[in-house]
Amino acid sequence: REGHVDPASNMTFEKEVVIDCKNHLLGRLASIIAKELLSGQKVVCVRCEEINISGSFYRNKLKFLDKLRKRTNTNPAHGPYHFRAPSRIFHRVIRGMIPHKTYRGKCAMERLKCFEGVPEHIASKKRMVVPDAFRITRLKPGRRFCVLGRISDEIGWKRKADVAQLEAARKEKGKVYWETKKALLAKQKKAQADTADGPYAAVLAQHGY
Repeated sequence: REGHVDPASNMTFEKEVVIDCKNHLLGRLASIIAKELLSGQKVVCVRCEEINISGSFYRNKLKFLDKLRKRTNTNPAHGPYHFRAPSRIFHRVIRGMIPHKTYRGKCAMERLKCFEGVPEHIASKKRMVVPDAFRITRLKPGRRFCVLGRISDEIGWKRKADVAQLEAARKEKGKVYWETKKALLAKQKKAQADTADGPYAAVLAQHGY
């Protein structure tokens, strides 16, 4: 259930594009999505916890911890607010690439949704990937990288185990669906083969079947 988004082409507008963020690089994916949002496309990002960041885990964790120190000294409730969930971190990265204080930027941000895992209402929709942001194609082999979900877990995100459990259940459900579909396709193929060689093949051929 995967296609791909080509940012170089003038992509025809879909009602809603669902992007599977697994194994994509954080900044590259965010910049492509930001451009699409500003162009008027609605985008849904799923599996944000599987996003990759270039650089070692230790280095990136130190960067995040350093960022957590930055707050209003007199009253931390005044911000800046540091989100721990992967979907909110990714949402914030995209926001940084959009003029979100203007009306145009505000409308663009309203077209974006980010989720950990794949929610039930999106599970049956076709998911796209973005080749220009793939870690496997953009990062030199042997270079270090880390996963956003692990960083989030270590800086205070509490839902890693819950998301993993729900994802395992979803994959199991999908496996059952695929096995049923595979059996049905095999049955259809056999029926077509039997019809082609059967006694009515000549009559069906006359009518264009």
